[in-house]
Amino acid sequence: MEMTDWYTTFFGVTSVSSAKILVIDDEQSIINLVSAYLQKEGYTVFTATDGPAGLQAARTLKPDLIVLDIMLPGMDGIELLTQLRRDSQVYVLMLTAKSEETDKIIGLSVGADDYLTKPFSPRELVARIKAALRRYGQPGSAPASRVLNFGRLRIDPEARLVWKDDVPVELTAIEFDLLHALAEHRGRVLSREQLLERVWGHDFYGEARVVDVHLGHIRKKVEDNPARPELLVTVRGVGYRFEDAPQ
Repeated sequence: MEMTDWYTTFFGVTSVSSAKILVIDDEQSIINLVSAYLQKEGYTVFTATDGPAGLQAARTLKPDLIVLDIMLPGMDGIELLTQLRRDSQVYVLMLTAKSEETDKIIGLSVGADDYLTKPFSPRELVARIKAALRRYGQPGSAPASRVLNFGRLRIDPEARLVWKDDVPVELTAIEFDLLHALAEHRGRVLSREQLLERVWGHDFYGEARVVDVHLGHIRKKVEDNPARPELLVTVRGVGYRFEDAPQ
């Protein structure tokens, strides 16, 4: 594959503020269809048809959102995402085969923010993308809020930053919002359904287990012993509770 193959740009009604979306899929028919729908919404769309080219495009173009298929030549989507998460927290919506439940869980475990099963409705894909960009595509647009202090853990909702022992904690957009939602309601149990509504929005049609997977990621980053969490406590059969109290 030549270097120029990783970006086929579809220009629509663009503006300075329009988002850049990278679609990585080896099926040209899907690339054409998805690109056409996104172009109508005014997004600038870049595409790649194999794993290595997709990873290079993600790092070079720094898109606002990535649509990533699991089955790719050269490097599958799981490996691509694993490498990408070493230096990027970009929002990633992963495409999985309808029958491959394991792929969904693995994709989430390595850092996917959302997933959609094939075959899918292009309108639903666009709706997911628009919802994600509304939530995470406007840096600094959140209302000002005081910094939350929990002993060794500090959360700045406005800057969307977290520190543990004054060391920055790298969280994805989804991970930050889950942690913030629980911290805001410290001492109260939030069900998986409540967290889905708060973080993914009412138009999310995935499964509640995505909450469990992402909470596992957060625990590895903020708990001293993720196997015996003291901050993010599971309330069996109900949901999760942020255990600490602010100082």
